[in-house]
Amino acid sequence: MPAAAHLPLNVPGGVSPLGDARRGKFADNLAGFARALRRAGVPADATRIALAQEAAMLVGLARADFGAALEAVLVGREQDRLVFRELFDSYFRNPNVAQKLLAQMLPSAESRAEPAKRRPRVAEALAPVRAARAAAAREDDKVDFDAAMTASERERLKAADFNQLSASEYLLVQRLAQRVPLPLPRYAARRTQRGPRGARADWPLAMQRAARTGGELVQLPRLARQSQPLPLLVLLDVSGSMERYTRLLLAFLHAATAPGSGAGRRDVFAFGTLLTDLTPAFDHADPDTMLALASRAIPDFAGGTRLAAALAQLRQRHARRLVGRRTLVLLVSDGLDTGEPQALAQELAWLRRHCARLVWLNPLLRFGGYEPRARGAAELHRAADAMLAVHNLQSLQQLAASLAQVLHAPARAR
Repeated sequence: MPAAAHLPLNVPGGVSPLGDARRGKFADNLAGFARALRRAGVPADATRIALAQEAAMLVGLARADFGAALEAVLVGREQDRLVFRELFDSYFRNPNVAQKLLAQMLPSAESRAEPAKRRPRVAEALAPVRAARAAAAREDDKVDFDAAMTASERERLKAADFNQLSASEYLLVQRLAQRVPLPLPRYAARRTQRGPRGARADWPLAMQRAARTGGELVQLPRLARQSQPLPLLVLLDVSGSMERYTRLLLAFLHAATAPGSGAGRRDVFAFGTLLTDLTPAFDHADPDTMLALASRAIPDFAGGTRLAAALAQLRQRHARRLVGRRTLVLLVSDGLDTGEPQALAQELAWLRRHCARLVWLNPLLRFGGYEPRARGAAELHRAADAMLAVHNLQSLQQLAASLAQVLHAPARAR
């Protein structure tokens, strides 16, 4: 089939190399690929699919040109680019994949993406396609996908505890959590900008304008203080009891604080028995890459919890991450600390003196009668400005409003 890659668009009989619309399967194949993209978390609506069809008619079926054309119209976010390329290679590799592919669309070489190296989002998106090889039921696969994304199912998953989800539900909730925004409150910075309602007069600009009008000051320009989001420092507990919550919250915070989301400076640390800096991993736009790098960087995943030792490392090595006592600190933990309570109290007192607010995000608040009776939890409760729940999607959606209330409330005595 190498010759099919160079067929002209205009052929005798008016039939394009993409197939006769009356009996061809190209539209179904493209729609199936778009559904696979949506399963992988890549937005692909009807408008983008229509553009993809037009692009395919213009560039033909040369594999490189066809893939580049689809990528140009179907990918709108940088973090989705690698996912699209790997999914494209896997989906259009073999006619047995969902029994949807046209013979002239087969490449002559093997795909670059091997199943063992697929990204989690790509593997999840191709799962229904692999199941269809044995079942040979494209319509059944479509019904299963629609049922998984119904409104009632989403409402149930919003209230479901992260620790009670099945593997497939957990991946779906992880993708939904990446779409939850986290608009952080802003503060007035020292730098100023020109604005009609500024508190200070811009005298240099006023003199320049007066020179143009013969010394007469027609209007007094003013300067207003710039608004910046609060710096954010996140401390994530990676002990065994927090494993599933931490993995999902990593994906949530990565998307909610990404460049372009309106968030400012962010620093992320994981702690168990040691303190691990995850900020370099968060610099990667792709969430799968971030999670893979974070997993490799954390040496004490699913171990114990020694918060006092981790805070001591933060004070000794990373104290400059707390910017001018304006940093909002989010400490994600269940409070089941195994260290000495006195040492923990001292480190928490230092942390409170060097940040704007210390907010404890506790998944154990899913229990209605929860009380922090453990020694470490009691010290953390006394030091924190607030304790909020982070055990399901509803709590994540309410997190931004809860943080705004905490920051506007009077600070506790330090």
